[in-house]
Amino acid sequence: MFNVDRLIVEFDKGLRTLFSQAHSVRPYPDAQLLDSPLAESEKKHAAALMRVNHTGEICAQALYQGQALTARDPAVQQKLLQAAQEETEHLAWTAHRVHELGGHLSVFNPLWYSGALAMGAMAGLLGDKWNLGFLAETERQVGQHLQSHLDKLPAQDEKSRAIVAQMYVDETAHADMAVELGGTPLPQPVQWAMQLNGKLMTNTVYWV
Repeated sequence: MFNVDRLIVEFDKGLRTLFSQAHSVRPYPDAQLLDSPLAESEKKHAAALMRVNHTGEICAQALYQGQALTARDPAVQQKLLQAAQEETEHLAWTAHRVHELGGHLSVFNPLWYSGALAMGAMAGLLGDKWNLGFLAETERQVGQHLQSHLDKLPAQDEKSRAIVAQMYVDETAHADMAVELGGTPLPQPVQWAMQLNGKLMTNTVYWV
């Protein structure tokens, strides 16, 4: 069960996720790489893709926080919070890269955050095995999404590609963790609904 103090803590986390600059404990994956010359259209395209990735990490933060809030097993809660820390680093990496490319972050991030937080909390209420199954499926779909961005990013944009590649490694590890902790595969209709929601988000955030 959760109490008012925990709700206040989670509300504060949400504000910091949305409106504060995220920080990375690990070095930025692109720190040692130089910016390659990009045409203006390529920069806009890369910035839009990285904006999508940033919003995806906003949603990931909300999902993990919602799931940790309602998870029953303290060990599961701890694992979720540890994974959320890595997602915070992804926020820092993607936001920095969007700004380097001259882009802007999505104006709809508070909306996506709220929806993801609610979904995470609902998943946690269903029980830890479904909670972890939801997490595993989310990270699997995020991994597919990141792989598609490696195909879409300009070949010479090594900085963006380095960030996305490291994010893919981390998200895959999160999915494996959820399965190892006992996550149950989700029914196919639920997986399809998640894919549809993901497409709606990515298609919207690419432009705004």
